[in-house]
Amino acid sequence: MPKTRFNDHPFAYHQEIELEITTLTNLGVGIGRMPLEPGAVAGAGWVVMVAFALPGERVRASVFRNHKNYSEADLVEVLTPSPHRVNPRCSLFGRCGGCQYQNLAYGEQLEWKRRQVAELLQHMAGIGFPVAPVIASPRQFGYRSKITPHFTAPRRAVAPAAGPGSTAAAESEFPIGFLRQSSRFALIDVPRCEIATEEINAKLTEVRAEVYARRHEFKRDSTVLIRQASEGVTTDSTAVITEEIPLSGPGAARLRLRFPAGNFFQNNPFILPAFAGYVTGEAATSGARFLVDAYCGSGLFALAAASHFERVAGVEISETSIAFAVQNAAANGIWNASFQAGHAAAIFEGLSFTPAETVVVIDPPRKGCDESFLEQLFAFGPRAVVYVSCDPATQMRDLRAFSMAGYKLTAVQPFDLFPQTRHLECVVTLVADSIGRRSGS
Repeated sequence: MPKTRFNDHPFAYHQEIELEITTLTNLGVGIGRMPLEPGAVAGAGWVVMVAFALPGERVRASVFRNHKNYSEADLVEVLTPSPHRVNPRCSLFGRCGGCQYQNLAYGEQLEWKRRQVAELLQHMAGIGFPVAPVIASPRQFGYRSKITPHFTAPRRAVAPAAGPGSTAAAESEFPIGFLRQSSRFALIDVPRCEIATEEINAKLTEVRAEVYARRHEFKRDSTVLIRQASEGVTTDSTAVITEEIPLSGPGAARLRLRFPAGNFFQNNPFILPAFAGYVTGEAATSGARFLVDAYCGSGLFALAAASHFERVAGVEISETSIAFAVQNAAANGIWNASFQAGHAAAIFEGLSFTPAETVVVIDPPRKGCDESFLEQLFAFGPRAVVYVSCDPATQMRDLRAFSMAGYKLTAVQPFDLFPQTRHLECVVTLVADSIGRRSGS
């Protein structure tokens, strides 16, 4: 029986049902409808969400939770498989919470991600707009340059058993890995991650052995950073590392960025040149003379785009990130870029750029832009905005505010920085409506 009182409407606990899967949520979960009354219209009925079930499949599923207007169920058996179903590469797929799409052909992953962006745009922003095909990652596996395995402090003494090479022993005694599927706390032991680079996996083997050998020393739960860069692989979050990004365009060279290994930076270096190039191109085609890179970090977008503008400025709350951005500008011989640490309450204060001649690039955290930032952005009133997001749901939510402030959507381009998972990056371009009228568009 479940640990808490189970709501048994409309299904009993672990009741098995058969249903057709018709679509996927933006969380990568299959959705079907189960008629509760005889003679119900096809396609109608109670919504049931089934993880790892694919559109077009008929499945048997076991219900484990009933909500107010939908149920959740575990996939028991695929009765009629999708023609796009493939064998997952990872033996932990379905149990590890890291990947959602290893059972779906890569071309279909891209198409479903495009559709999900379009649906979010329509439902959350109220905008019908063509979403460009998702730009694929050059690597479908072995692309992640950073992973953060977790482990929990032992709650009781355990015997060494078979050692760190024993999956069964590690599972029961001391898992080192990631969150288990459908769990907020339980971990699953992960000896190897198929979406991480080979260099990361080699280091993971060493790290797991070291952590396992010292397991009785840990008094609290912990996370290990494993990051790959030009210098090699490090587990030191304070180590300063280098990322090299080839820039596109005539005479373009490599942009070298240095930053602490523990800082945020995109974790798929193989798609980064195309990604940064697209953001740069969208900013440049706005016709602006100046660029502001808000949330600039160590200077990725500001420095990648600097050659296209008279002057660029990076704004960031973190003074440490600003210090690295200044160093990166000098190291790359970029002299038309300046960086400043902006207080959250006045992030655009001190900028001398004419707003009508300025394009702003924003790349906020997953939660999107907060109200204070948007108020400051709209008060500044840039010519155009290129909005980069790792969560299209919060991005599309924010587009309502842009529409109300007089900005018109001109492009929506998703990038698959995270193959085999539900995650993606989406870049939208917005132009001030007054600029559009002035140019005759």
